[in-house]
Amino acid sequence: VVSTLSTGKQWYQRRVRGAGVSLFFFFGVIGGYYSGRLYRTFKGVNWKRAAFLTSTLYPGLISTTCFVLNFFLWHAGSSGAVPFTVMVMLLSFWVCVSLPLVFVGFFFGYRKQPFEYSVRTNKIPRPIPSQLWYMRTFPSMLLAGILPFGAVFIELYFIFSAIWENQVYTLFSFLFLVYVILVICCAEIAVVIVYFQLCAENYRWWWKSFFVAAGSGLYVFLYGAFFYCDKLEIVGFTSTVLYFGYTALMSITFGMFTGTVGFFASFTFVRYVYSAVKID
Repeated sequence: VVSTLSTGKQWYQRRVRGAGVSLFFFFGVIGGYYSGRLYRTFKGVNWKRAAFLTSTLYPGLISTTCFVLNFFLWHAGSSGAVPFTVMVMLLSFWVCVSLPLVFVGFFFGYRKQPFEYSVRTNKIPRPIPSQLWYMRTFPSMLLAGILPFGAVFIELYFIFSAIWENQVYTLFSFLFLVYVILVICCAEIAVVIVYFQLCAENYRWWWKSFFVAAGSGLYVFLYGAFFYCDKLEIVGFTSTVLYFGYTALMSITFGMFTGTVGFFASFTFVRYVYSAVKID
């Protein structure tokens, strides 16, 4: 939505992008709420540590990387460098607004009734049998991650061209269609992998469902490296660092999004499947 609205005049673009950053900060209360409720559902006890990680892990990674990359721009004397005062203002806004909102949302989410399990679980965990090599986490990421990447492969070319070759991107309606296909693909592949994992008597599905769908972010980064070698003519150490730094941020964000979709789809699937199990 922000990208679609940012195609107008320059002053309008600045307002829309500023609104997008503000929404990211203020929506921290929603992210904290669902993070706290999920944390209690999975019987977590150290809620303060979990709330701190929720509020700092991803924003801290983005902020630190952008600060470091911006130093390269300052050193090169680029006009595209973000002023230091603006970066300090954004950092202060994150610390003073977003971080407390995440803690508030996490606090109320953790006090909320957790998501109900469909069946009662055994308090004594069963031993997990040895798994086949392709059912382990990293091979599953490589095998399953290529499918969501294939859903956005063609569109990535136009997005990279618009960012790094100064081309105008106008196919936002088609981009939304690709987004829907990506969500469906991530949900389906995560559910399939979790189903095979449960059939193999491995009940630790939660992180597997996230990493399996998040594996597509690795392919996005590899495609970025291919695009750099094949399409671009970037020279200089600073330009190369900036390219791969921003591509890494894009890949991490993409992987976290697809992994979140895979987790919630698997969580819904597991609850639905076990709700149909009748125990005498």
